[in-house]
Amino acid sequence: MAYPVKKKANKPKHQPDPQFAFKVTSVKEKLGSRQKQRLKKRILTDKTAKKTKKTKLVNELEFNEPHEKRNLFDEKDIDLDTADDFPKVNENLDDLLSDEEMQELNDDSGVGDMPGDAADLSETEAEPVATNLVDSDKPSQQLDMGHLVQRIKDFSYILGDFKARAPEGLSRKACIDTLLNDLCQRYSYNKFMISQLYDLFPKEVIRLNSYFRKLLEVVESNETDRPITIRTNVLKTRRRDLAQALINRGVNLDPLEPWSKVGLVVYSSQVPLGATPEYLAGHYILQGACSMLPVMALAPKPGERILDLCAAPGGKTTYIAQLMKNTGCLFANDVSAERAKALLGNCHRMGVVNTVVCVEDGRKFHHIMAGFDRVLLDAPCSGTGVIAKDPSVKAHRTDEDIKKCVLLQKQLLIAAIDACKVGGYIVYSTCSIMVSENEGVVDYALRKRKVQMEETNLFGEKGFKKFKGLHFSPKMDLARRFYPHKHNVDGFFVAKLKKIE
Repeated sequence: MAYPVKKKANKPKHQPDPQFAFKVTSVKEKLGSRQKQRLKKRILTDKTAKKTKKTKLVNELEFNEPHEKRNLFDEKDIDLDTADDFPKVNENLDDLLSDEEMQELNDDSGVGDMPGDAADLSETEAEPVATNLVDSDKPSQQLDMGHLVQRIKDFSYILGDFKARAPEGLSRKACIDTLLNDLCQRYSYNKFMISQLYDLFPKEVIRLNSYFRKLLEVVESNETDRPITIRTNVLKTRRRDLAQALINRGVNLDPLEPWSKVGLVVYSSQVPLGATPEYLAGHYILQGACSMLPVMALAPKPGERILDLCAAPGGKTTYIAQLMKNTGCLFANDVSAERAKALLGNCHRMGVVNTVVCVEDGRKFHHIMAGFDRVLLDAPCSGTGVIAKDPSVKAHRTDEDIKKCVLLQKQLLIAAIDACKVGGYIVYSTCSIMVSENEGVVDYALRKRKVQMEETNLFGEKGFKKFKGLHFSPKMDLARRFYPHKHNVDGFFVAKLKKIE
């Protein structure tokens, strides 16, 4: 059976748009559809460009009127921008300009044409800008990064000897507020974090003319990466042999001396440190220098029964097993089953055979097992000591976050003490520099349990015995603090306790 064949309807020929008729007739009679579309697009682009050029010319005529040069903050401008427009340190720093907005305000196409802008000031006229800013107590939102850095240096210099260097009419509070505000903008801190750093060092301990220099050192050190360090696994090799093997592979390193006998600091490497044959064979582990300190304070001995309450990913656990010479019994616990996998993997790779890996809530572990000779608690914390590794901390950490950490740390430390036998030792450590997470937690444990402070035998700064009206145990100076700007390690805290009843 034959099916009738439908004839295809003839497509109507493309009719050019009337507004482009004058262009189409000037080219060849036969053009493809794509060529016609390109032609239309080109003509529209030409029309838009002409309109833009005309608008720009009108704007230039309007703004190029003669005007007087004046400072950024004349008396005429005071009514335009009130103090409420510029957030202080004790206000919400979310109102500050972002980097993109600062860039838009400093765009060359607009700054040079606006009256009263910094671009119109001569070098001699621009010198008193910082003083004018403080007198009016209004930080400039149009300062570029270079001006901001210079202003931070100027205010730090003034605060070093305020009575002798401050301009007339400038209050110390206004100067400090502006400095901290500038630090927030320059280094992307939130108001809470920068105020915590400002309050960190007691004023009566440090001479005032060097205090603000130290504050700047702390902030700057958080912008610099710490040196890469590795720890030798003496269960399988010696540090000297490991160093020579890595040097032969193109690794530039030195011993981590004088305080560590197993550490190596790496300056550069031609091979990935996490994929060398020595790493895969368990001859070393990548571990921060400060992470070795709590284990050194714990001082584990062969044949003992030891608990690592928050063990993952296993750097401290494998170091404890190494000092125990793979004898005794080491319980490595972590609340996260996923993190416990990394802990187990590191134990296998490093040749650790005396360790039992557990997945339990550390706050309840003493109900399951107790009577340990030594307990290590490297508590979860806010991470304010490792800002160089996690810059989000300085911008997003809040007082509420710190309070949550403190509550958990107190519960874990009490559980660690309860899991230890009488006469045993507990080491508490955090990678935080907050006093509430360190001295505050240890002082709480001293009041709640029969324990006493012990010497850690570590270098570092002494713990605070008092801070902002708070008074801690007289022996709190036995604890040790570590700072990036002073010790070239991450911010850290280590305290050692002995259970006496």
